Amino acid sequence: MSVHEAAVAATETPQQKKKRLRKVAAATIFGSMLEWYDFYLYATMAAIVFSKVFFDPSNPAVASLLAFSTFAIGFIARPFGGILFGYLGDRFGRKQVLVITFCLMGVCTTLIGLIPSYASIGIWAPIILVLVRVIQGLGAGAELSAAAVTSYEHASEGKRGSQGAWPALGLNLGLLLSSLTVYLLTMNGNEFLLSGGWRIPFICSIVLVAVGLWVRRSIPETPDFKELDKTPSKAQVSPLKLLFKNDLKGLAVVFFVAIGYNALSYIFKTFSLAYLTQYKGVEAHVTSLSVTIASLVAIIAVPFFGWLCDKWSSKTVLMLGGVFSVLFAYPFLALLNTGEPTMIYLAIAIGTGLLAPMMFAPQGSFLSRQFPTQTRSSGFGTGREIGTAVAGGLAPLGGLALVASSATHSTDGVAVILAVAAVLVVVFAFCDQGRKHSSFKN
Repeated sequence: MSVHEAAVAATETPQQKKKRLRKVAAATIFGSMLEWYDFYLYATMAAIVFSKVFFDPSNPAVASLLAFSTFAIGFIARPFGGILFGYLGDRFGRKQVLVITFCLMGVCTTLIGLIPSYASIGIWAPIILVLVRVIQGLGAGAELSAAAVTSYEHASEGKRGSQGAWPALGLNLGLLLSSLTVYLLTMNGNEFLLSGGWRIPFICSIVLVAVGLWVRRSIPETPDFKELDKTPSKAQVSPLKLLFKNDLKGLAVVFFVAIGYNALSYIFKTFSLAYLTQYKGVEAHVTSLSVTIASLVAIIAVPFFGWLCDKWSSKTVLMLGGVFSVLFAYPFLALLNTGEPTMIYLAIAIGTGLLAPMMFAPQGSFLSRQFPTQTRSSGFGTGREIGTAVAGGLAPLGGLALVASSATHSTDGVAVILAVAAVLVVVFAFCDQGRKHSSFKN
């Protein structure tokens, strides 16, 4: 029996263990769901509404650019949140960070729906929006790493792959909820959103916050951290100092896998929506329905890929996701270029519904096991969030810039980005450092 299992086996009955894991599943899934509910909701509203609500309408082009810049600000804040709360997670515990990050994200999402318009308070409207977005980005930057590490460290032997995939399931539930909301709100055009209807989904997110906070406060600290907490030297050495002294290889693996995966993921679900809107004239209800369909596919796919991580290994599943993404790069763009709703649904269902989950489901276990317990939260949060900020901001922007610079608006350059990103995932998954830090194969 491993140290992880022995830490709780003596005092925990099978029924208590089952109850604990149910609470952990709910806590990690709810947080990731809220994060991605906000992600898609904010991205959509920034494109359709925010330039008209929060910025000076006298120059629509500038207002539109400024509205999108507030979306990017969230990415700029994420690495700082990942580093700060990753450190706090290693120093004070995983549970504390789960509660704090959830409150930051949830309250900020609700506050966005309450910010007065530019017509009401002038320049203060965009200033408040930016401040709220920065705080929200700090929380989002730590959310996935905290949830993934918590799932991983609570997991049963032989189940770290499937249980580490819980945050990925929450991600797709959040995408499903937000995309379905946008689809329903835009079925008859964008007029209802512009007249104030956009505020409804932001304000209603407080319900998710209340339920999620109640669930997160009820979970116990992870067995791995409890065991670490008994170590006399724990309080004497900074987790970040240990990370950069002993775990640079693991940090590099996490960083480059995060760049590769997020470049693929954001082109599949962010570049594609912007490209279809700007260059193919596809309406919002079509693009939102495509994400809804993809999310439904992913909700089924994520548990399956988590199960495969336990059966094969998270490394194997991650590498296969990268290989299949290389093969799908050109067909994905060819399907988008038809401009036909059915082909769009198919492309995004495969990219966002199957391939992205195939690479994201293994990350909870794969990235966590690159580090020992004492630096796991810091390493995961620092490496992944810096990689996410780089890829999430630059990949879709770079893709759109390549399309815009082409006389024929060709997407060939985007296919190259997809292929390079997929190769990064495969190469650095192969450089797995996890054997040094885990007795579990998955």
